[in-house]
Amino acid sequence: MIDHRPALAIWRRLDVVVRDLPLGLVLVGASFLPALQSHGTQLGGLPPRPFDALAVAVVVLESLPLAVRRRWPAVCLLLVSLGFAVDQLRGYHTVAGTALAFALLSAGIHLERRRRATAIVFSVAYVVLAVVLVRFGAVEPIVEFVTFYLAMAAAGGIGAWLRSTRVAEAERRRRVAEDTRTAERTRIARKLHDVVTHHVTAMVVQAEAARYLTAAPDRLDQTLTAVTDTGRRAITDLRHLLDLLNPDHGVAARTPSPGDIGTLVEQTRQAGQPVELTVEGTPAEAAGSADLVAYRVVQEALTNALKHAHGSRTSVQVRHGAREITVQVSTDGPGLPAGSPGGSGRGLAGLRERVDVLGGEFRADRLAGAGFSVQARIPTGSRS
Repeated sequence: MIDHRPALAIWRRLDVVVRDLPLGLVLVGASFLPALQSHGTQLGGLPPRPFDALAVAVVVLESLPLAVRRRWPAVCLLLVSLGFAVDQLRGYHTVAGTALAFALLSAGIHLERRRRATAIVFSVAYVVLAVVLVRFGAVEPIVEFVTFYLAMAAAGGIGAWLRSTRVAEAERRRRVAEDTRTAERTRIARKLHDVVTHHVTAMVVQAEAARYLTAAPDRLDQTLTAVTDTGRRAITDLRHLLDLLNPDHGVAARTPSPGDIGTLVEQTRQAGQPVELTVEGTPAEAAGSADLVAYRVVQEALTNALKHAHGSRTSVQVRHGAREITVQVSTDGPGLPAGSPGGSGRGLAGLRERVDVLGGEFRADRLAGAGFSVQARIPTGSRS
């Protein structure tokens, strides 16, 4: 089998005028075939006239402007229309008269400006041509002139419809591309928030505590070690995130498992937050994204506790059911990022979206007094 792709690639690289020229050349050649002479478009029914030198110029004027039908559609339509008028008035009736339909179609598709004015000018010029043909002795009834005009208008209308379809498709693709970029930016921002905020918050709290431990070298060493360990974990998580965002890396990012919640709680304790962890039930083998969402709920809630209720008692309760995971994180301090200094509220909003996508429920409420509670019910999708 012959591979035509190289030839097609070369053809597509050619200038658009070169690619549009062959149609005009075909019409020129067809117009001079003896079998087709005086058998082209006939408007008005004037007696046919043998070809002469002017006929050659008319055929060229009608056909070759098709080469610029996409680059300069108005110029193409003007020249082709002029050649068509002379063709009909002289009675040549050449096959090249077909070029008028192509010129109108191309004008409907490619004309950028003054589209309505062009249509009006063409219509007026056609009426003038019809009147002149009648004066020259045209024998066709008026209905024939109207029918031909409607046929030409249909060609222009088809071109306008094709243009509107292309514009609508281009707009749809632009919106899809914009929505995709927005979704990707949101996804990156959410993952950066998940990965960075918790670790950096813990490091800041630990570093602040270290300022007051200069008189206790052992405790200071422990605190600085915790800062170092937290920084290393942040770097590791960031590397996994970069692996996920880099399509050429080929390495999937690590997904937190249910057991990582214990590690998360221990990191928070090292940052100086008293946390009690209670885990009930056995994690489902096919929990899908539910495990990750549960991990993020605990991570965000503990981050808020560190930022807004540092030192307050915090409890984490995780229950693995047959078809859902229930998470509740409560703190005795305020722990509410929305409306508080330094809080953007992006974390809780992102958690709500993640839980909603899985068909679960999410709540973040103040408790009586000064406490705050985050609760989530996350379906696992497994069947018992």
